[in-house]
Amino acid sequence: MPAAARAIFPPSTYSWSATRPRCSTSLRVLRSPQAAEDATQEAFISAYRALGRFRGGSFRAWLFRIAVNACYDELRRRRARPALSLDRPERGEGPLLEPPSDAPTLQEHAERRELERAIQAALARLPEDQRVAVVLCDIQGMDYAEIAEAVGVSLGTVKSRISRARARLRTLLMAHGELLPSRFRPTSEGT
Repeated sequence: MPAAARAIFPPSTYSWSATRPRCSTSLRVLRSPQAAEDATQEAFISAYRALGRFRGGSFRAWLFRIAVNACYDELRRRRARPALSLDRPERGEGPLLEPPSDAPTLQEHAERRELERAIQAALARLPEDQRVAVVLCDIQGMDYAEIAEAVGVSLGTVKSRISRARARLRTLLMAHGELLPSRFRPTSEGT
Protein backbone atom coordinates (compact mmCIF):
# COMPACT_ATOMS: atom_id res chain seq x y z
CA MET A 1 0.00 0.00 0.00
CA PRO A 2 1.47 3.42 -0.93
CA ALA A 3 2.49 5.74 1.91
CA ALA A 4 -0.22 8.27 1.02
CA ALA A 5 -2.86 5.56 1.20
CA ARG A 6 -1.49 4.32 4.56
CA ALA A 7 -1.81 7.86 5.90
CA ILE A 8 -5.46 8.07 4.89
CA PHE A 9 -6.31 4.38 5.44
CA PRO A 10 -4.29 3.45 8.56
CA PRO A 11 -4.58 -0.20 9.67
CA SER A 12 -7.38 0.76 12.07
CA THR A 13 -9.45 1.94 9.08
CA TYR A 14 -9.62 -1.46 7.46
CA SER A 15 -10.15 -3.47 10.61
CA TRP A 16 -13.57 -4.99 11.24
CA SER A 17 -14.40 -2.45 13.96
CA ALA A 18 -13.81 0.39 11.49
CA THR A 19 -15.82 -1.20 8.68
CA ARG A 20 -18.66 -2.22 10.98
CA PRO A 21 -20.56 1.13 10.86
CA ARG A 22 -20.53 1.09 7.06
CA CYS A 23 -21.50 -2.59 6.94
CA SER A 24 -24.23 -1.93 9.50
CA THR A 25 -25.59 0.87 7.34
CA SER A 26 -25.46 -1.38 4.29
CA LEU A 27 -27.23 -4.16 6.19
CA ARG A 28 -30.08 -1.87 7.21
CA VAL A 29 -30.44 -0.45 3.71
CA LEU A 30 -30.12 -3.75 1.83
CA ARG A 31 -31.57 -6.10 4.50
CA SER A 32 -29.21 -8.91 3.45
CA PRO A 33 -25.97 -9.73 5.27
CA GLN A 34 -24.26 -11.02 2.13
CA ALA A 35 -25.29 -8.03 0.03
CA ALA A 36 -24.23 -5.68 2.86
CA GLU A 37 -20.78 -7.27 3.07
CA ASP A 38 -20.41 -7.07 -0.72
CA ALA A 39 -21.54 -3.43 -0.80
CA THR A 40 -19.16 -2.53 2.03
CA GLN A 41 -16.27 -4.25 0.27
CA GLU A 42 -17.12 -2.44 -2.97
CA ALA A 43 -17.29 0.84 -1.06
CA PHE A 44 -13.82 0.41 0.39
CA ILE A 45 -12.36 -0.63 -2.95
CA SER A 46 -14.01 2.39 -4.59
CA ALA A 47 -12.73 4.67 -1.82
CA TYR A 48 -9.20 3.35 -2.21
CA ARG A 49 -9.31 3.89 -5.97
CA ALA A 50 -10.77 7.39 -5.52
CA LEU A 51 -8.31 8.63 -2.89
CA GLY A 52 -6.83 11.08 -5.36
CA ARG A 53 -10.25 12.66 -5.88
CA PHE A 54 -10.94 13.19 -2.15
CA ARG A 55 -11.37 16.98 -1.84
CA GLY A 56 -11.07 17.25 1.89
CA GLY A 57 -13.87 17.78 4.36
CA SER A 58 -15.26 14.97 6.46
CA PHE A 59 -13.53 11.72 5.54
CA ARG A 60 -16.22 9.80 7.46
CA ALA A 61 -19.03 11.41 5.45
CA TRP A 62 -17.09 10.73 2.23
CA LEU A 63 -16.82 7.03 3.10
CA PHE A 64 -20.50 6.85 4.07
CA ARG A 65 -21.46 8.48 0.78
CA ILE A 66 -19.49 5.85 -1.13
CA ALA A 67 -21.11 3.10 0.99
CA VAL A 68 -24.62 4.48 0.43
CA ASN A 69 -23.95 4.76 -3.31
CA ALA A 70 -22.81 1.12 -3.33
CA CYS A 71 -26.11 0.22 -1.65
CA TYR A 72 -28.07 2.19 -4.24
CA ASP A 73 -26.17 0.34 -7.00
CA GLU A 74 -27.09 -2.99 -5.42
CA LEU A 75 -30.75 -1.96 -5.09
CA ARG A 76 -30.79 -0.98 -8.78
CA ARG A 77 -29.28 -4.36 -9.70
CA ARG A 78 -31.94 -6.13 -7.65
CA ARG A 79 -34.73 -4.28 -9.44
CA ALA A 80 -33.21 -5.19 -12.79
CA ARG A 81 -32.74 -8.88 -11.88
CA PRO A 82 -34.87 -9.94 -8.91
CA ALA A 83 -33.67 -13.26 -7.48
CA LEU A 84 -34.21 -15.26 -4.33
CA SER A 85 -31.22 -16.51 -2.40
CA LEU A 86 -31.09 -20.18 -1.48
CA ASP A 87 -29.21 -19.16 1.68
CA ARG A 88 -31.83 -16.66 2.87
CA PRO A 89 -33.64 -17.80 6.00
CA GLU A 90 -37.29 -18.63 5.67
CA ARG A 91 -39.86 -16.41 7.38
CA GLY A 92 -40.04 -17.02 11.07
CA GLU A 93 -36.51 -18.46 11.35
CA GLY A 94 -35.20 -15.33 13.02
CA PRO A 95 -34.36 -11.69 12.51
CA LEU A 96 -31.49 -10.41 10.42
CA LEU A 97 -29.84 -9.08 13.57
CA GLU A 98 -29.27 -11.09 16.72
CA PRO A 99 -30.63 -9.59 19.93
CA PRO A 100 -28.20 -8.50 22.62
CA SER A 101 -27.08 -11.33 24.87
CA ASP A 102 -27.80 -9.41 28.08
CA ALA A 103 -31.55 -10.17 28.09
CA PRO A 104 -32.13 -11.52 31.60
CA THR A 105 -35.23 -13.64 30.90
CA LEU A 106 -36.54 -15.71 28.03
CA GLN A 107 -39.70 -13.60 27.99
CA GLU A 108 -37.73 -10.37 27.55
CA HIS A 109 -35.55 -12.07 24.96
CA ALA A 110 -38.61 -13.14 22.93
CA GLU A 111 -40.21 -9.68 23.23
CA ARG A 112 -37.01 -8.03 22.10
CA ARG A 113 -36.81 -10.29 19.04
CA GLU A 114 -40.41 -9.47 18.15
CA LEU A 115 -39.67 -5.75 18.52
CA GLU A 116 -36.56 -6.09 16.34
CA ARG A 117 -38.64 -7.80 13.66
CA ALA A 118 -41.24 -5.03 13.88
CA ILE A 119 -38.54 -2.34 13.59
CA GLN A 120 -36.85 -4.09 10.65
CA ALA A 121 -40.24 -4.49 8.94
CA ALA A 122 -41.06 -0.82 9.57
CA LEU A 123 -37.66 0.27 8.22
CA ALA A 124 -38.22 -1.91 5.15
CA ARG A 125 -41.52 -0.12 4.45
CA LEU A 126 -39.84 3.30 4.29
CA PRO A 127 -38.84 4.74 0.92
CA GLU A 128 -35.11 4.18 0.27
CA ASP A 129 -34.15 7.84 0.67
CA GLN A 130 -35.92 8.12 4.04
CA ARG A 131 -34.54 4.77 5.23
CA VAL A 132 -30.96 5.82 4.41
CA ALA A 133 -31.36 9.18 6.16
CA VAL A 134 -32.87 7.77 9.36
CA VAL A 135 -30.34 4.91 9.54
CA LEU A 136 -27.40 7.30 9.13
CA CYS A 137 -28.83 9.67 11.77
CA ASP A 138 -30.43 7.47 14.40
CA ILE A 139 -28.35 4.32 14.11
CA GLN A 140 -24.96 5.54 12.87
CA GLY A 141 -25.10 8.79 14.85
CA MET A 142 -24.20 11.09 11.98
CA ASP A 143 -25.28 14.72 12.20
CA TYR A 144 -27.50 16.30 9.56
CA ALA A 145 -24.62 18.07 7.79
CA GLU A 146 -22.65 14.82 7.50
CA ILE A 147 -25.70 13.04 6.12
CA ALA A 148 -26.29 15.81 3.59
CA GLU A 149 -22.68 15.49 2.44
CA ALA A 150 -22.78 11.68 2.44
CA VAL A 151 -26.02 11.44 0.47
CA GLY A 152 -25.45 14.47 -1.73
CA VAL A 153 -28.58 16.44 -0.90
CA SER A 154 -29.28 19.72 0.87
CA LEU A 155 -29.50 20.02 4.65
CA GLY A 156 -33.22 20.85 4.41
CA THR A 157 -33.85 17.69 2.39
CA VAL A 158 -32.09 15.60 5.04
CA LYS A 159 -34.19 17.18 7.81
CA SER A 160 -37.37 16.57 5.84
CA ARG A 161 -36.50 12.94 5.07
CA ILE A 162 -35.63 12.21 8.70
CA SER A 163 -38.78 13.90 9.96
CA ARG A 164 -40.99 11.97 7.54
CA ALA A 165 -39.19 8.70 8.27
CA ARG A 166 -39.56 9.11 12.02
CA ALA A 167 -43.25 9.97 11.70
CA ARG A 168 -43.84 6.94 9.48
CA LEU A 169 -41.86 4.66 11.82
CA ARG A 170 -43.83 5.97 14.80
CA THR A 171 -47.12 5.19 13.04
CA LEU A 172 -45.97 1.74 11.96
CA LEU A 173 -44.58 0.83 15.37
CA MET A 174 -47.61 2.06 17.30
CA ALA A 175 -49.52 -0.79 15.67
CA HIS A 176 -47.22 -3.03 17.76
CA GLY A 177 -47.70 -1.01 20.95
CA GLU A 178 -47.54 -4.08 23.19
CA LEU A 179 -43.93 -4.67 22.05
CA LEU A 180 -42.77 -1.14 22.78
CA PRO A 181 -41.10 -0.16 26.05
CA SER A 182 -43.70 1.27 28.43
CA ARG A 183 -42.58 4.89 27.93
CA PHE A 184 -43.49 4.60 24.23
CA ARG A 185 -46.78 2.76 24.57
CA PRO A 186 -49.93 4.67 23.73
CA THR A 187 -51.95 5.46 26.81
CA SER A 188 -55.72 5.64 27.06
CA GLU A 189 -57.34 8.85 28.30
CA GLY A 190 -59.14 7.15 31.21
CA THR A 191 -56.11 5.64 33.00
